[in-house]
Amino acid sequence: MTIVDLIRERAAANPAQPALVSNGRVEKPNRANEIVSYAELVGNFDAIAKRLRAEGLEPGDRCGLFARSERRFVELALGIMAADGCLVPIPDDHRGAVFDAFTRRAHLHRVVLDEDGEFEHRAFPDVAPVDGSGDENYRALRPAYLRFTSGTTNRLKGVILGHDAILERLEAANRALGVTPADRILWLLPMAHHFVVSILLYLENGAAILLPSSPFAREVLEFARQEAPTVVYASPHHYKLLAKDVSEIRFESLRLAISTAEGLRGEIAEAFAKRFGHPLVQALGIIEVGLPVVNLLSADSKPQSLGRPLSGYEVWLRGEDGQPIEGPGSPDRTGEICIRGPGMLAAYLDPWTPRSEILVPDGFRTGDQGWFDSDGDLYLVGRRVNRICMAGMKFFGEEVEAVLDSHPNIRESRVFAVEHTHLGEIPCAEISLVDTAHPPERSELARHCRAQLPAYKVPREFQVVEALERTSSGKIQRRGSQRPEVSQ
Repeated sequence: MTIVDLIRERAAANPAQPALVSNGRVEKPNRANEIVSYAELVGNFDAIAKRLRAEGLEPGDRCGLFARSERRFVELALGIMAADGCLVPIPDDHRGAVFDAFTRRAHLHRVVLDEDGEFEHRAFPDVAPVDGSGDENYRALRPAYLRFTSGTTNRLKGVILGHDAILERLEAANRALGVTPADRILWLLPMAHHFVVSILLYLENGAAILLPSSPFAREVLEFARQEAPTVVYASPHHYKLLAKDVSEIRFESLRLAISTAEGLRGEIAEAFAKRFGHPLVQALGIIEVGLPVVNLLSADSKPQSLGRPLSGYEVWLRGEDGQPIEGPGSPDRTGEICIRGPGMLAAYLDPWTPRSEILVPDGFRTGDQGWFDSDGDLYLVGRRVNRICMAGMKFFGEEVEAVLDSHPNIRESRVFAVEHTHLGEIPCAEISLVDTAHPPERSELARHCRAQLPAYKVPREFQVVEALERTSSGKIQRRGSQRPEVSQ
């Protein structure tokens, strides 16, 4: 049994039930809303799977998917999974050299690229195995999904999920969320970054997914007025924009507004609750783990809390000595958040690291510091200070620094987050130069980064400094998100 089998069962039980509802692309704003039923969805992804198998896709093949975050992404993703391929989402700003580098890093066997509803399927010859055994150990995992994340380290890692793990984490999440065929989920996040305990969960449980074509608050709300969402799934960045809307449009049918992808700030939660009369429910989603913590009980009174562990998950705090921190804590008494539970990752891709070497003895160590209050609600004190979250997309400064430091006139660099009015955070850089008499132009540095990085990782500001600040041990002094805000 796989997630695809369960979606087929939904279609057999209620073929006319809407699965995907979209209002067309921005460039075609006057189109009537398009509805894809569960029967149509299954027919579409089964046809894609048939073609992929006929063109050589074998079980477990790592198959990249490059498509817009809309209806076609869902159909192609399910088609890859229905053909027994391992779905590898590729962010849609990965183009040119960045795209090529991603295909090599992921050891892709093939890739599906979609343009206006007609997809292209390419195979890559002579792909090196990842596990030291000709990919036998890898394929034995029944791999279904692979996504790259910086996660808890400064190094990109490919997280592999098997079919069984996906079903386990969806079941665990929905015991708390209670998604049913009566639900209509307003979706605002990029599918290349968010797909399993979200898109797949909604489809498994027969809900309709509402896909607005525009990111602008007024257009999203107009679409919501037509389609009556019961659940909104978005980042604090999106909720901040929605709360600023001055129209009279409300979420009349809303029962749940989930905030994920980055930490929820109190002023955003307060503004959304004041504007729409609903609390924001913060959730801790981790690609290696699933959705272990959701603030379903305390969202009104403690919106910045992550909430309590869901049934089936053990969440504990590890002290510096490796021992559990017992009892209530505080922002000054924190530990590393560690998690055990259903649906854990199968392995890391490169270097190949099976689950048995990742989860023992502490479970999954997130690298994040947190504390529990006396009610058992979990708070996140901070992720690693060099992580940047721009409009829900996360990355580490070191990845950008490696590119900057390859410039011939840059001695070393530090990349950090600056708070931004509309995007949450943006990357900015400090650089020390080899030749201070001839500093490079900002446009030159941006071009240098853009040739090797997706656009959202390119620093918005470059400041030349004589030398970077260092700690007492000689390491570069890291910064948290900086004020004042930069707007451009």
